[in-house]
Amino acid sequence: MKTQKYLLLIVLSVIFTMVLTACGTGNNDSQDNGNAASEDVKQELKILETAEIPTMDTVMATDAVAFNVMNQVYEGLYRLDENNKPVQGVAIDHVVSEDGTVYTFNLRDDATWSNGEKVTAHDFVFAWQRAVNPDTASEYGPYMMAGVVKNAAEIAEGNLAAEELGVKAVDDTTFEVTLERPVPYFDTLMTFPTFFPQNEAFVTEQGDKYALEVDQMIYNGPFVFSSWEHEVGWVMKKSEDYWDADAVTLETVDVRVVKDPATSVGLYDTNKVDMSGALSSEFVDKYRSHADFFSYGEPTVFWFKYNQTRNEALTEVNIRRAISMAIDKQGMADVILNNGSIPANYLVPADFVSHPETNEDFRAKNGDFNTYNVEQAKEYWNQGLEKLGTDSVTIEILGGDTETAVKMQEFIKNQLETNLPGLTIKLKNVPFKQRLDLDTNLDYDIQVAGWGPDYLDAMSFADLFVTDGPNNKMGYSNPEYDRLIEEARTTLADDPVARFEAMQEAERILLEEDAAIGPLYQRGTSQLLRPYVKNLYIHSFGPDYSFKWTTIEK
Repeated sequence: MKTQKYLLLIVLSVIFTMVLTACGTGNNDSQDNGNAASEDVKQELKILETAEIPTMDTVMATDAVAFNVMNQVYEGLYRLDENNKPVQGVAIDHVVSEDGTVYTFNLRDDATWSNGEKVTAHDFVFAWQRAVNPDTASEYGPYMMAGVVKNAAEIAEGNLAAEELGVKAVDDTTFEVTLERPVPYFDTLMTFPTFFPQNEAFVTEQGDKYALEVDQMIYNGPFVFSSWEHEVGWVMKKSEDYWDADAVTLETVDVRVVKDPATSVGLYDTNKVDMSGALSSEFVDKYRSHADFFSYGEPTVFWFKYNQTRNEALTEVNIRRAISMAIDKQGMADVILNNGSIPANYLVPADFVSHPETNEDFRAKNGDFNTYNVEQAKEYWNQGLEKLGTDSVTIEILGGDTETAVKMQEFIKNQLETNLPGLTIKLKNVPFKQRLDLDTNLDYDIQVAGWGPDYLDAMSFADLFVTDGPNNKMGYSNPEYDRLIEEARTTLADDPVARFEAMQEAERILLEEDAAIGPLYQRGTSQLLRPYVKNLYIHSFGPDYSFKWTTIEK
């Protein structure tokens, strides 16, 4: 699972004596009272997660839960700091060729794996080649590298050997990457887990068991796994082998899987955890004036994915358009979510990226699409039913099984069945990991899905829906959309204005012409955090959290 999108970096290093809201402003709300962690204070952070980790193999991960954990126990060339800027990781620095297509990274000599072996350029070569090798069946490898790293697309399609990827270990501490063309956001890509290194000897030795359990992994990040009880939780301990161990204060990060908001709040109120999970609507109202309450906006957008391969009704654009317009998104955001989320009628989030020339927000040109309008929705609905030759349709909606997700999906069901006569909605609420599998197999009608940016560029959203793209998974195809995205990736790479505007036009086609997805809301999050937790950084793209610099100061 996330931009100058908002430069929403909310650095939670402040004592929360008031409601802290950071969204859409690009401000850095980090504050630090300058106190060092007291030596007699137990440096243990206890937090919650809403789902089990689907995988700990960096080339196989596709979700926010996995990426968040990987950001703590592994490390790539760079990592994000409190200002969402790439800072030194395994790489000390890099140089770029004059034409912008060759990056040479100089690696530190003191980066080691938890088994004592050095992290070398060969580890990056192995991991990147493995990520695009079709035999690996990685989803994110081809998605993140195709059209970016030289030959990645051809390798992913099985037309070239993985060894032809544009990466090279010049020596143990020099890693060279050749790109297909200049990539404006390449430095931020290097903080993302798909690009992390892997130790070839260890991965090969583990075989199919690699990364399934604690003793089947080795680590090179600030923390290491000490235990992992599947579906229950996991514990991370400070790594004494980490090159920058002196900067890491926390000794333990204890994570418990809790899906129910009431249980989450109960654990916080009884001092069992230092940070609650996301608060559901009723608890936002209850704790809004609490000193530990904080709220922030995110560049994460949720929408309906309309699968056009399984249910005939969803092949009809007017049916999709009607469904998109028949839900009171403002009411859903204000009453059901009530956590700082706002209605979304768009793909690329508000306050994420700006026009390179005018500095206007991405949303300024297109505004909103398919806004809530029951009467117009009914007109489209009737037109769609007429084309289908029927007066009734049954559609299944796939969603999550958390309390908030279930409530939201029940609200959606009521809205759609009330506003669109002849529509019957069946709800299928399943655990996160199962939903990922159903998505991969296109085994759903409509899915409540969301996306947070992986890097700081509108392309992180715009290329999700190209024909047969790894994140499309709904049978959508529009040649003009594909052309615009391909041009934005390639021929317009050196023309930032034309590139930006091509992505804006692609969004218009996706939503105005095709109603290919049905945007619902742009997420906000409200939580509770102990005032003694300092420097817990929340990022606005890529992995959500960094615990490297977090301290407990009582």
